[in-house]
Amino acid sequence: MTTPPEDFDTQLPARRRAAWIYDAPRRWWRDSRPLRRRSGAAHLAVAPTLPERDLVRVRSVVANLLGRHHPSTQRDEVGAIAEAYLGLNDDGRTSFLRMLAHEFWTDAAAVDAAAAALDPAPTGRRAAEQALREALTPAATHLLHLFTGLESGVKFLVDLRADLLRLRDRDPELSDLDVELKAHLVTLFDVGLLSLRRITWDEPASLLEKLIAYEAVHAIDSWADLKNRLDSDRRCYAFLHPAMPEEPLVFVEIALTRGLADNLPDLLDEDAPDLSPTDADTAIFYSISNCQPGLAGVNLGNALIKQVVEQLRVDLPDLDTFATLSPIPGFGRWLEAELRGGQLRDAERYLLPAAPQRVLERLADANWASDDSVEPALRALCARYLTTGLADRAIDPVANFHLANGAAIEQINWMADPSEMGRRSSAGLMATYRYEPEHIAERAEAYASRGEIAMSHFVRDLLKD
Repeated sequence: MTTPPEDFDTQLPARRRAAWIYDAPRRWWRDSRPLRRRSGAAHLAVAPTLPERDLVRVRSVVANLLGRHHPSTQRDEVGAIAEAYLGLNDDGRTSFLRMLAHEFWTDAAAVDAAAAALDPAPTGRRAAEQALREALTPAATHLLHLFTGLESGVKFLVDLRADLLRLRDRDPELSDLDVELKAHLVTLFDVGLLSLRRITWDEPASLLEKLIAYEAVHAIDSWADLKNRLDSDRRCYAFLHPAMPEEPLVFVEIALTRGLADNLPDLLDEDAPDLSPTDADTAIFYSISNCQPGLAGVNLGNALIKQVVEQLRVDLPDLDTFATLSPIPGFGRWLEAELRGGQLRDAERYLLPAAPQRVLERLADANWASDDSVEPALRALCARYLTTGLADRAIDPVANFHLANGAAIEQINWMADPSEMGRRSSAGLMATYRYEPEHIAERAEAYASRGEIAMSHFVRDLLKD
């Protein structure tokens, strides 16, 4: 494996991770700039804040660009606009996006005329519908599609949407632009266009660096930690797009074990003896991370898990159990609210070792993890939390993700994450979701259509009053 860059901090504090991810678009565009300039690309110099005088120039370039029809006369200007955009700060980017959302949207008069031309008779109806569809397509959408054709243009669009998600609260109409861009990205990132790739320790350092930076569930503290997660009894799989071959879109980390894992420290222990993959009977999915903020809402995680399960069944046919060890991020807040004033069930109140207020005080103690007297009550309360719905989905985001993908809640693990963050966010508990390939489709359908939550007898017993 190639060595990491000398200036890359192997401990990667959270602040540097965030800065590394935010600066990624500038890095790849900077690296491709010589190629584009050699091809004669235009240059559009603007100030980072995009003041009015520069906005007028950009507006004119975009208008002229959209007025042309031959791709060869558009490419240079599209590249210049993209490069200028990447040199803007947040204020400048907001101005640019507002310009697209306000000045390069649909023409109200053209939409009204196209709608009025709809003929109820069959003859000419389709032509009128096509004219209406064209009138309803914003001019800004055509510019987004032109960006796609640039070298690294797909990545540019992904990062552009990440900006939109960050900045859309500054102007309600930016949400309309986000809808258009998301629809385009959904088409570009259809699962059928993606490749599933197993990530190993032999990958280039640039790719491994991205795993460290993008890990969103259990931070990778060092290169040694990463090496352990890619060892012989571990697996890591990622989805990649042909236009972004070295940029993972989403990746999942898996531990091969014998039996279900019930705590995180043992699972991540770098000193634990290796298990031969042929001796394993269980695959534990312990972390899944979305790497591209701009693909939020483009559901890739469910397809990734399904494809990885199928790949593991082929590679390791002795595996018969596929499950997760998952965080329960909202349980801590919900638990506090229930103990302060919620309607506790009789069984939950009976299981509490003291009055709810006293239990809250005990949980606030840094040493409370050694007190197992609260375990039965917290397990029961957690079972209710995981099976509580809000509208048509579980209130816990991780539970909703796995249930929507066809998993069942298998067990609730006591002190599975005893870290300070684990105790604060979920009272140290973690959940196991089980994927049974023969039931995934029916469970996903039952959850989506009827809100039915699949669960084991263990969890069902915890819910008995």
